Amino acid sequence: MAQPSTVSPATLLKDELDIVIPTIRNLDFLEMWRPFFQPYHLIIVQDGDPSKTIKVPPGFDYELYNRNDINRILGPKSSCISFKDSACRCFGYMVSKKKYIYTIDDDCFVAKDPTGKDINALEQHIKNLLSPSTPFFFNTLYDPYRDGADFVRGYPFSLREGVPTAVSHGLWLNIPDYDAPTQLVKPLERNSRYVDAIMTIPKGTLFPMCGMNLAFNRELIGPAMYFGLMGDGQPIGRYDDMWAGWCTKVICDHLGLGVKTGLPYIWHSKASNPFVNLKKEYKGIYWQEELIPFFQSVTLPKDCTTVQQCYIEISKQVKAKLSKVDDYFNKLADAMVTWIEAWDELNPSGAKPAELSKVASK
Repeated sequence: MAQPSTVSPATLLKDELDIVIPTIRNLDFLEMWRPFFQPYHLIIVQDGDPSKTIKVPPGFDYELYNRNDINRILGPKSSCISFKDSACRCFGYMVSKKKYIYTIDDDCFVAKDPTGKDINALEQHIKNLLSPSTPFFFNTLYDPYRDGADFVRGYPFSLREGVPTAVSHGLWLNIPDYDAPTQLVKPLERNSRYVDAIMTIPKGTLFPMCGMNLAFNRELIGPAMYFGLMGDGQPIGRYDDMWAGWCTKVICDHLGLGVKTGLPYIWHSKASNPFVNLKKEYKGIYWQEELIPFFQSVTLPKDCTTVQQCYIEISKQVKAKLSKVDDYFNKLADAMVTWIEAWDELNPSGAKPAELSKVASK
């Protein structure tokens, strides 16, 4: 029988979790999140003009990094961190020393559940991360570890322990996370459907990971959470979280780790300009038709037993197989290697390597 956790997750992880926020503006939105975020340490990654002063409401414990700081800390390796794009957030993952990361965009507000109660998104993410995932066999009652649920008849008992959860992918009410063409044909569409469900994404299945309401176990999967080369000087944007999600899912599948999606919801307040988005996305819209089959066919050698080893192997395959799509992928593959080198320099003991689970090695 699946046993739900009885601990208070928010209290348990107060000193084990950093909240990473990329921004170009004053962080007034934190006032709404104060009841939930104030006990935690914030890492703010300021994009754009480093001479601009970002104001943070009083009472929050935070450190703030701008582009000058990134250049100073990483030196020549700072080339792997995107500029003028929210992909810069992954610098915060690199400098964190905590076990868990929650990242949120500054246009995401506190949502309400169907009863009108404010949703503590962070607490739900922590619950997701602290309970196992079930990637090898789908449970039709979704997450069996939640209160009021369990494994259904016919679910193999040998798989009921589950595997460690590396990623918790949350969703959004109000403005959906659509691509530019969908935005253009559905300009007034809003998501008002609150689905009270959490599920493990099955092994072998990719998904479009959105970075605006996302939590992960940094020790298990941190080095794979590279948001690529986007924004200033690059031919593509708005695929930063997608790239990280594809790489992360392939590595989680290989290492026997789980990825959950569903609750919690946040309230996405602001629709971005679809014409600006189209300019950023248009190459990606074409490229993804080749990128997805690539990631679906990636295989990693058994001797790749750490996230870093897996990631370097994917970078080699990116260079070998995607450079024919565009020379950008040669540059991206090199940046992936630089990212891992920079990660290991700032984390000399390395994130604790995620070893292949017993289930995955069967």
